[in-house]
Amino acid sequence: MRNHVDIAIVGAGPFGLSIAAHLRGSGRSFRIFGNPMQSWRTQMPKGMQLKSAGFSSTICDPGRVFTLRHFCREQGIPYHDVGLPVRLDTFSAYGLAFQQRFVPELEDVRVDMLEQSPKGFALRLDNGEALTARKVVLAVGVDYFRHIPESLIHLPTDRISHSAEHHVLDRFHGQHVTVLGAGASAFDLGVLLREAGATALVIARRPAVKFNPDEPLKRGLRESVLRPMSGVGPGWKQRICTDVMPRIYRYLPDDTRVRTVKEFLGPSVGWFMRERAMSVPLLLGQEIDQAEFVNDRIQLQLRSTDGKRQSVVTDHVIAATGYRNDVRRLSFLSPVIVGKLQLLEQSPRLSAYFESSVGGLYFTGPISATSFGPVMRFAYGVEFTAPRIVRHLAA
Repeated sequence: MRNHVDIAIVGAGPFGLSIAAHLRGSGRSFRIFGNPMQSWRTQMPKGMQLKSAGFSSTICDPGRVFTLRHFCREQGIPYHDVGLPVRLDTFSAYGLAFQQRFVPELEDVRVDMLEQSPKGFALRLDNGEALTARKVVLAVGVDYFRHIPESLIHLPTDRISHSAEHHVLDRFHGQHVTVLGAGASAFDLGVLLREAGATALVIARRPAVKFNPDEPLKRGLRESVLRPMSGVGPGWKQRICTDVMPRIYRYLPDDTRVRTVKEFLGPSVGWFMRERAMSVPLLLGQEIDQAEFVNDRIQLQLRSTDGKRQSVVTDHVIAATGYRNDVRRLSFLSPVIVGKLQLLEQSPRLSAYFESSVGGLYFTGPISATSFGPVMRFAYGVEFTAPRIVRHLAA
């Protein structure tokens, strides 16, 4: 393998694979590292369905010739642009097929170290190999940024876990499992845990559950005008989020950018889960005051918004509490690089082409949301990211 390339890509999810597919034929040498579609294949519960519509669950190749629609047609899998949820295993298989077709040079190794060097950047891989690259694109997704509330981190590690730790749920058969969260991950887990033979309870701080609007297979003219479909759901705000925000978001005031990323398209449950979710017991509007490990079980002390208190005793707690971007948690980044990065809320400030204040180092995916808007939290963000960053890298 080449020990010096123009571009190194770290990460092999939808963003990394899309960027690599666009780089092929650009004349630039590159290498890409990562476990293909790892988060989708191993860190989401088996049996779940994606909130994103079929047309927006597409990895981006230069000619748009291998969309999820094309894959499903080839495999004989039912598909509709909207109105038919995409199964997790379908999207994972599609991602692997995309990689094999467009990014066959992917190396399934982990980057253990990244630091600056006279040739740009030096990388060390977990197989002991070292190489240099003139530029580096980070497309590492969210796995480094798992968030578990501080009130729980002292509990035994075999009794508290993050939702990303569970792909197969059979181990919880016969146990009482409490899931914390108000979004799709929490309710997907609640439903799938019950179907795996566990007793599940969902606890959330929010006073109500928000389900996404129904998506019929066919939308009338009036509905299409009043609530146009976008890559992150129906509505004019959503359409602006995908079609306008990425180009102007960097110019908004810092506090507006931070607030919008946190609040817009917040926790919600897929419309297709409405009926199945009704089977899961809920405790809404609850804060955890205290968590203790007593008599081989976890005891949670809860306080409701009206001040009432109650306790829950459970065998295991799963925190479906999302992710918090923090570039300092990218353990392979040298402290020198981290110290040079200009940050906004622990995310790097990026140029119009995703370049950080460390020249030649680019950040894509969810960690770029404070520079390009909430759409970057979704796979659909590759539609904007891949062509734009590659035009810059290939120039």
